Amino acid sequence: MIKEAMLFEKLADHRVRCNLCEHRCTIKPDKRGICGVRENKNGILYSLVYGTLIAEHIDPIEKKPFFHVYPGSASYSIAAVGCNFNCEFCQNHEISQMPRSTMMIMGEDIPPAEIVARAKKSKSKTIAYTYTEPTVYFELAYETAQIAQKQGLQNVFVTNGFMSPAAIETISPFLTAANVDLKSFSDDFYKKQCGARLQPVLDSLQKMKQMGIWVEITTLLIPSLNDSDEELKDIANFIASLGKETPWHISRFHPQFKMMNMPVTPISSLHRAVEIGKQAGLKYVYSGNVPGDDGESTYCFNCGYCLIERYGFRVKNIRLEGNKCNRCGTKLEGVFQTGSNHDYIG
Repeated sequence: MIKEAMLFEKLADHRVRCNLCEHRCTIKPDKRGICGVRENKNGILYSLVYGTLIAEHIDPIEKKPFFHVYPGSASYSIAAVGCNFNCEFCQNHEISQMPRSTMMIMGEDIPPAEIVARAKKSKSKTIAYTYTEPTVYFELAYETAQIAQKQGLQNVFVTNGFMSPAAIETISPFLTAANVDLKSFSDDFYKKQCGARLQPVLDSLQKMKQMGIWVEITTLLIPSLNDSDEELKDIANFIASLGKETPWHISRFHPQFKMMNMPVTPISSLHRAVEIGKQAGLKYVYSGNVPGDDGESTYCFNCGYCLIERYGFRVKNIRLEGNKCNRCGTKLEGVFQTGSNHDYIG
């Protein structure tokens, strides 16, 4: 399905400028933006993926990963094709890069109200806009999120963070949480490996925090590209500046897409990165993609008690009273269901 796009402006000669993400594409008639799913038709910008889902699954919320949003709950997870990045290590490149490589728009047409109905039927607590980049199917996400919120469901983005300030302001009343990929602290990395820039991602993270969206951050640790002590310290210090309660997920790289010849991240590198995060004062630092490693459980920052015990994406035990440590009563920041049935973000 197609729909007139949000957040664009008309220019001379039937050109348009898309203001949805920080590429700010100027698009000529009958051409598409960098994402491959927004097209200028006679001087009006259209989304080509409104309601057209390429993926629809019921996932553990931990898979996103969110470790401080309704732990142990299900998340109804959806995606459309397309992305405004072209990461050489993308694990979902078959669908994220499809419009760029083939010009094809594939998927099942499902309107927002039906997405919400299916999410409710699945007993999920959240709808996750994930797998590809939710910014590029913003119209679908925006309308679905409004309906979902009215019906008691929360909305979460898994995003590269390259959206414009206007996009964040527009979605923020309906967005409970976002997991943002902070792929590197090097602009050169973003340019070479992703076709993007670093600063807009940092700006988005700051703005989301200012607007009260719960933020978790993920960094995929790629050997020799973004795993130096200096860069990890820069990332950790930046996250600390957002708030030391901000969870940092450090994920193990496995060869993908155009990086099939790169080595798997050594577990020792993950542990070193976790220590750097803790030295920066971060309360919650996790190592991911290593099932069985103790780095995925949540511990009380005050007394060290294991509050949420995890194995991979499975929660084995939760030791909380509402949102407080069973042992010492210290608050665990995040989005939880408290004893009075009110959500908490701290």
